[in-house]
Amino acid sequence: MPSPDGLPPLRDVIEAHGLAPKKSLGQNFLLDLNLTGRIARQALPLGEATVVEVGPGPGGLTRALLAEGAKKVVAIEKDPRCIAALEEIAAHYPGRLEIISADALTVDLSELAKGGTVKIVANLPYNVGTQLLLDWLTAEEWPPAWESLTLMFQKEVAQRIVAAPGSNHYGRLSVLAGWRARAAILFDVSPAAFTPPPKVTSSIVQLVPREAPMPAALPKLETVTAAAFGQRRKMLRQSLKALGGEALLTRVGIDPQRRAETLSVDEFVRLANAS
Repeated sequence: MPSPDGLPPLRDVIEAHGLAPKKSLGQNFLLDLNLTGRIARQALPLGEATVVEVGPGPGGLTRALLAEGAKKVVAIEKDPRCIAALEEIAAHYPGRLEIISADALTVDLSELAKGGTVKIVANLPYNVGTQLLLDWLTAEEWPPAWESLTLMFQKEVAQRIVAAPGSNHYGRLSVLAGWRARAAILFDVSPAAFTPPPKVTSSIVQLVPREAPMPAALPKLETVTAAAFGQRRKMLRQSLKALGGEALLTRVGIDPQRRAETLSVDEFVRLANAS
């Protein structure tokens, strides 16, 4: 029986195209179209947007984005086995789905953004999700090419992205995300929603860029956060010793006896700019 969008059920698509998920590609397919529709609606409105989706697999979320009215979806898929299934969706939605057969880590997002609003919505492959987020957060030009990121991560990673100072999850990723974006966890997704079920719960995170984050030299901010959280149980005067230690901290008005998890994003930026 066809699905509400008139296309075959995803299980039939997977069987027809031999799309057994590959662990090496971090693939966990979402087959529940109610759930993919819920994810797509978090990025509304989509009527004037080009939506970039990374790792669409058999196209469950792709179909939801198109059904929710996305003007155009650009699906970036590394696995050549999935292209034929995506082409069937493209035929069902003429002129609205562009398929790029490539590794998303090599795709220039600014090229896709030419001529309008871009929103990134994706069930990211677990093995490259964090790196892709870091790439998008550390773009040289800011404001970035994207208007919003609505992304699925392992819950533990999601908690690190949104963590506030003082939290056990607060770390380098929290600082970089908090520096350039406002981030929130929207809802969790049970392992049972996937094929195959992962061993962990996942979460949908949405990030919206800050128009004017505090100016900082990105390489220095990355160096400072790596040093501080690399020895997070030590006082900053020790963990930042190679960068100036107590003298650096005193110069920017931070108590050298504090630890990394107590510093705000603004304080890390001040340290980076002074180092």
